[in-house]
Amino acid sequence: MLPIPAEELNGSGALGPYWTFYHAVVAEQLSRWLPENPSTVLDMSCGDGRWAVQAAKAGHRVIEVVDFRRPADGQPLHDISKVSQVRADDLRFLPDHSVDAVLAEERAMSVELMAESAIGDVARVLRPGGRALVCVDSLVLGMAILAEQNYWAHLRQTGEVMLVPWPDGSITRCFSSAQLRELLTGAGLEVEWIRPRTVLSPSTVDHVLASDSRALTWLVNTELDTHPDDDDTVGIHLVASARRPG
Repeated sequence: MLPIPAEELNGSGALGPYWTFYHAVVAEQLSRWLPENPSTVLDMSCGDGRWAVQAAKAGHRVIEVVDFRRPADGQPLHDISKVSQVRADDLRFLPDHSVDAVLAEERAMSVELMAESAIGDVARVLRPGGRALVCVDSLVLGMAILAEQNYWAHLRQTGEVMLVPWPDGSITRCFSSAQLRELLTGAGLEVEWIRPRTVLSPSTVDHVLASDSRALTWLVNTELDTHPDDDDTVGIHLVASARRPG
């Protein structure tokens, strides 16, 4: 899969069909991953709340951490009775072993540069047997952005932590599958699997959907039925599932 240009990573532009496919993959993967029985789910994703809403509609009680840097206008981001929003920049408001599952979608552990501290908090609040779903930027993406900005010297330092400056001035942390595994196990979590979020290329998705718009479900199932475990040579994002022992 070719890296996606930085200007397309906001989900708009020429890659609109690909992002439709991408979000359908996330939704279906989340549907398969969520606990079967009603549970308490912590959503610390850096998105617009769509995954909290999906979990709530599946029958779970959701605690959604709202970015404390987002302006507060007194209005909820969505009207779902099972979603409780908390404005915070860490998880100190939660006691130990208080949630059954944690969602860290939307590259949450890449946006959080001190990922070790954040994932340690995730492990602390998970009940024994609880699970976490974590999405991060991949080294493929990081190297593509650095190359676009002519930071060639930085591309030789892939064995260390890769902090990538974006054109908008923000900085994210990119991971190899080995680094993501180390992050999770270092917090005491057991890794169930790590895989690219998508392995199908934007050109493939665009071609198939242009031929038959009804093929979206088939594409999503094809993506999720592949098993490219620990393969970090493709895809702009990596996603992992981990469990707290017990």
